Amino acid sequence: MPDKKQDLIDQQLQDLNNDGVDRRGFLKCMAWAGTGLVWTMSGGIPVSRAFAKGYGKDAGKGGDFSFVQISDSHIGFNKPANPDVTATLQTAINKINAMPHTPDFILHTGDLSQLSKPSEFDTLDQALKGAAAKQIYFVPGEHDMLSDNGEQYLQRYGKGTKGSGWYSFDHKGVHFVGLVNVANLKAGGMGSLGHEQLEWFEADLKGRPASTPIVLFAHIPLWTIYPDWGWGTDDSEQALSYVKRFGSVTVLNGHIHQIMQKIEGKVSFHTAMSTAFPQPAPGTAPSAGPMKVPADQLQKVLGITDVNYLVSGRSLAVVDSPLGDSSSSGAGNGADPGGS
Repeated sequence: MPDKKQDLIDQQLQDLNNDGVDRRGFLKCMAWAGTGLVWTMSGGIPVSRAFAKGYGKDAGKGGDFSFVQISDSHIGFNKPANPDVTATLQTAINKINAMPHTPDFILHTGDLSQLSKPSEFDTLDQALKGAAAKQIYFVPGEHDMLSDNGEQYLQRYGKGTKGSGWYSFDHKGVHFVGLVNVANLKAGGMGSLGHEQLEWFEADLKGRPASTPIVLFAHIPLWTIYPDWGWGTDDSEQALSYVKRFGSVTVLNGHIHQIMQKIEGKVSFHTAMSTAFPQPAPGTAPSAGPMKVPADQLQKVLGITDVNYLVSGRSLAVVDSPLGDSSSSGAGNGADPGGS
């Protein structure tokens, strides 16, 4: 990436949280980060290895359970950035089905559809029927609320949820919370949780031991990545104040269609690749939006996230896997998140 663009990114992001993360290094590494990394969390410190070296037939063994995150399928999108998003979603499902150990469930972190049309949801449902993991949890993206304020989404995927689709569940000792931050977007597209949901969230966590591992998932990132593009949640600070007492907190998001990760205390933030199309890195284009890449490169910038949770060690391994072959990656020796 040219130095001029690197300088622009540094200037635009310098006012974000002073968390010790070298974002210049992160953004320089994003080209190879898209080829897949294994993130192992231990004591809040991330260690990464190249996907090709860290994910084989023994991946997932030793974990109490695993699940896969998919995001931003945008069924119905047909522009040059990806004229067949259904095919790339199917590729993602095939990749999940080929995993050596079937994940316990799938999380879809929003933008299931492009225009929230019934036909788009029908196509998504048909594709997901082929997934080996039959339990699928959803949260909506802003594209799932375009035509009817999310009514179609709620009828199909939000049964038993609260408000505009928020809910929680427990799985093998881990407490999962699905949050909705797209129902009341702020100026510039920033996400918002709202007072009602925040009150519910605070009450949902009360009484739970601080040793309970917490996984939050929502569409728009719950940390401020790039406010000029609406890549953040306006009232996330209040929400995150409710999880400060917990020893292990993981936050999974979509929306930005690329891997970015941050560690802040005991909270690990992670955004996922899209199964539909990539978006530019923050500050490297006039605006966010679908980014066209050469056809033979498309599946290298789309992908899924595989999460293995180890209860005994309170560690979380996050594997970002591209849909295409990653053998051409230059990241064979792994990398420290502070640079490339």
